[in-house]
Formats: sequence, C-alpha cells, structure tokens
Amino acid sequence: MTDIKAEVVLPTQELRNDIPFFTKVLGMRMDMIYPADDPTVAVFSGYGLRLRVEKDADTPPGVVRLLSETPDTIADGQRDLVAPNGTRVQIRPLHAPLVMPQTVHSFVVRRLADQAPWVIGRAGMHYRDLIPDRLGGSIIASHIRIPDGGPVPDMVHYHTVGFQLIFCYRGWVDLVYEDQGEPFRLHAGNCVIQPPEIRHRVLFASDNIEVIEIGVPAEHVTTIDHDMDLPNGPANPDRLFQGQRFVHHQAKGAQWAPFRVPGFQSRDTTIAEHTGDVAGVHVVRPAQGETPWTQHNSDILFTFVMQGQMVLQGAGRAPHTLEAGDAFVVPPGMSVRYAQASDDLELLEVSLPGAFSTTVDPAPAVADAVPL
Repeated sequence: MTDIKAEVVLPTQELRNDIPFFTKVLGMRMDMIYPADDPTVAVFSGYGLRLRVEKDADTPPGVVRLLSETPDTIADGQRDLVAPNGTRVQIRPLHAPLVMPQTVHSFVVRRLADQAPWVIGRAGMHYRDLIPDRLGGSIIASHIRIPDGGPVPDMVHYHTVGFQLIFCYRGWVDLVYEDQGEPFRLHAGNCVIQPPEIRHRVLFASDNIEVIEIGVPAEHVTTIDHDMDLPNGPANPDRLFQGQRFVHHQAKGAQWAPFRVPGFQSRDTTIAEHTGDVAGVHVVRPAQGETPWTQHNSDILFTFVMQGQMVLQGAGRAPHTLEAGDAFVVPPGMSVRYAQASDDLELLEVSLPGAFSTTVDPAPAVADAVPL
C-alpha cells in the first residue's frame, strides 16, 4: 500500500509565520506549498510525521509529540513549544525511564471466595487482581485465566519492566521467546521470568489455563514489535537483558531444601541467581517440625496459595484461614506464623529483593486460630 499516505491536518491563520517554525525550529522538511502567489497550504514531513498546515482549516490546533533518543538535539533542547498556528509541540525521550515507585507497605489478604471481579484484558485473557492496593504502585500480581483453549490472538511484544514472572498454575501454555530457541510448553508447576524487554509471544493454551503473573512496577508499558519474527536465531540462552537472564524453571527434577521458615521446605527456581537478586521465587510445602513466629526484612513478600489449606496468623490481627486461590502480602517487620498447614499445602512465594533475612520471634499474644 505504498501509494497511500496519511497526514495530520493543522489549522493556521497565517501560513508564512509557520513555515520557519516547522522547518528551522523543528527541522522538518517542507514537501509541498500552494498556491504560489498566496500560499494557504504547506505540507511538512519528518520524524515519521506528515503535517498539512492549512489556512482557516476547521480543526483545533492539536498536539504534536516528538520522541527522540537525543531530545536535546531538537529545538535547542526545548521540551515544550507552541507554533505560531497554536499547535503545541512536546519533545520527549524516545524511551521514558522506568519509574520504580516507593513501596507502600501493607498487610494484604485476598480471598478467592470474596469473588473479586475477573476483567477481560489483553488478548482476551481474564485478569483477577491479587494485590488491590498494589503497594503504592510498586507491584501488580494477577491471576490470569483463558477459559477456552486453542490459539491465542497474541503478537510479538515486550514489557518495559523491572521484573516479571509467569508461573503456570493450571493447564499448560505454548510460548516463544527472543534468543531462546524454538517454542516450548510451560506446564503446571513450572515458571519463566521475562527479563526486561525480551520479545515474546503466547501461541497456544490448554482449556482452562491459569497463570500467576507478577510485574514490577504495577504500571508498565507493553510494546508491540511488528518487525521481529519468533523464533529467531541462532539461540543465545546466556544473553543478558538489562542484567537479567531468561529462566525456564521446571519442577521435574528440582531439588527441595529447608525453607527460610522452619517447618517448611522449598524448591528454589534459581530466579534470584539469574536476576542478580532482583527477585526470588520459591515453591513451598510443609516439612517436619514446629512452625514458629517469624518476621522478614524483604521490601515485598507476596504469597499465593496453590493448593491445600493453612491459617495465617499475624501479630495484632485476626487469623485468616486460607485455601487454594488465596493470596497475601506480609510487610517487613511484621510477625506472622504459618499455622495448621494441611499435608497437601503448596505455596508460591515471590520476594523483592531475592536475598533477605528471616528471624524467629517469640510468640506474640493473638487470638486463637479458627480450626480447619
């Protein structure tokens, strides 16, 4: 469709005043002007734009935003300008810096039984918010499901994030990632981290697929890459993406070891190791021994109950009986106890950062837990 062009129409009262602004100040090229004796229309191009400035056009002035990797080279470094015809021009960095909000710590318990609404999001997927207050915008945790399996209407895209985890909770999903070789199937119990700006695509999903997705910060940009085809090659699995390496953790063959909380054990997904301790991810289950009261000093500690039951006790709080589909956040310095764990209990714990300390506390005075 090379014979079709699009242009943005902007009004003016006096064209001769606008020509030096768009050509000399903004550095655009004038491609067309007419009529010769008393011009009323000029067409300018540059920065991927085609602008038609037309005298007495019946349209508001509008806003033109120019995005550049070197914004200081445009208009002598000015960021906000107004053309003689009233058009506002904003000059901004092509890649806006990733803003990591300060964590607003809070104790959060999210129950599946509370029937929080499922919202239809990108590519027709259903989203359930697991941290409603998002800790001041520092994190988003989503329970995502696709009720009907089959091909997923996704495109090659990437996320501008500090950290992102996809944990397959139920079912399976076929994925493909930049520099990671051929598409593969992510099974229940397995997970991947999507390093910052790695291109990827969701291809096919089983019926009733469910995943837990963690994103830091809560608000981040998803960009469609129309130029990349996946898989690409040759594979480069050791590539670093802004200091993080792609991880596909598989439960089969993973080693279990004592967990940071006595009375439990965990399998480490090695995500802390591959992100330089940006985040850590553990799958946790009961072991032998008493479970004491503990507190931690992690900035963010999120836990999702994948199966079984437990009672979450918190100092100064009423106990919460939790079951599959529930989630909670424990702020740093708060004493908690994981009590009355069923034999089949399995938790997904995500921490930021990956390395932090846990200490055993004397038992505080709290109300008795409700028996299971």
